[in-house]
Amino acid sequence: MHLAVALDGAGWHPAAWREPGARAGELFSAGYWADLVQEAERGLLDFVTIEDGLGPQSSHPTEPDDRTDQVRGRLDAVLVAARVAPLTRHIGVVPTVVATHTEPFHISKAIATLDYVSSGRAGLRVQVSARSDQAAHFGRRTVPRIRPGGPHPPEELDVLTGLFDEAADHVEVVRRLWDSWEDDAEIRDVATGRFIDRDKLHYIDFQGRYFRVKGPSITPRPPQGQPVVSALGHGGLAYRLIARSADIGYVTPHDTGQARATVEEIRAEQDAAGRRDEPLHLFGDLVVFLDDEPGAAAARRDRLDGLAGAPYTSDAKVFTGTPAGLADLLLEWRGAGLTGFRLRPAAVGHDLPAITRGLVPELRRRGVFRSAYEATTLRGLLGLARPANRYAAAHPARRDHRS
Repeated sequence: MHLAVALDGAGWHPAAWREPGARAGELFSAGYWADLVQEAERGLLDFVTIEDGLGPQSSHPTEPDDRTDQVRGRLDAVLVAARVAPLTRHIGVVPTVVATHTEPFHISKAIATLDYVSSGRAGLRVQVSARSDQAAHFGRRTVPRIRPGGPHPPEELDVLTGLFDEAADHVEVVRRLWDSWEDDAEIRDVATGRFIDRDKLHYIDFQGRYFRVKGPSITPRPPQGQPVVSALGHGGLAYRLIARSADIGYVTPHDTGQARATVEEIRAEQDAAGRRDEPLHLFGDLVVFLDDEPGAAAARRDRLDGLAGAPYTSDAKVFTGTPAGLADLLLEWRGAGLTGFRLRPAAVGHDLPAITRGLVPELRRRGVFRSAYEATTLRGLLGLARPANRYAAAHPARRDHRS
């Protein structure tokens, strides 16, 4: 079983920062994030994702709010990942990138650099922004107000379709730029004075509806060849993006039947995209309140809800209970076709150690989780081969266990 955690501030419950062990005064410090990722690595997790956005957090799904009783503000996820990566040795680091307002050339070299800094443990979580307030930060386009939920009227659906198509093109450009240097393009021959073989740097010449990018990149091909691309999806358009562009899709079923139906829908989209034979992991997302004693997690959730002034709800299923109970649920959902899980700790200070020191040993006792890291790259941990360079002469892909 593959297992990841999604890190966001003090946790996914809006009142988590008010918990005694929340370290609210350290949320914008490098040491805080280093401690979280190192704890995740002690639990032998595959990777962490780091949340980000192009506007302050909001209790409203499509527009800002004026609340002052919840965490507002974030550090840049890519820069946080680059800071913590050298302090770890095995765990993958996957920052969130908003494709809607960022240039793929910039993102390609940022994630390639992260792959070098981490010695092959980088990925990205591509995100779409459909919020007009975030578009106003950049001033290059306007995004009409999109009503939360669905179904959407035709004019809103057209906007959303365009944003997801743009994100797919964004990923395609990023991937091509990663391949624009062949693996052996650097010669570094002092005697002849040749540092690179110019014939092994390639123009990508991408021309699409949203981007025109000449290439090549200014950063050599990353250690993994292709760092891992992931995306979160709740339905049709996002499922299509996952099927077309991702190595990992995060999905949010609320029961086993939904999990099975979601897997079947994305696999059908994968076939339609011509990727039937390519590996694509599907991870179930869950928010977790974990305690060893039955009832303790529910009491803690009730206390946090009281501080927040409302019951906590989420796009993902909220699990409240013991590590053994969560292990039962994960195994049941795995039977529906999910290949891994991304857990969102409700209160990081409590629930992240509950995952690494409670859930992980329970899964290990059941024989479904590793007892040691078996690879040195994120692709290796996920069982993904190191892909051949699309611009080089064809050669067999090989399993990547390089240091």
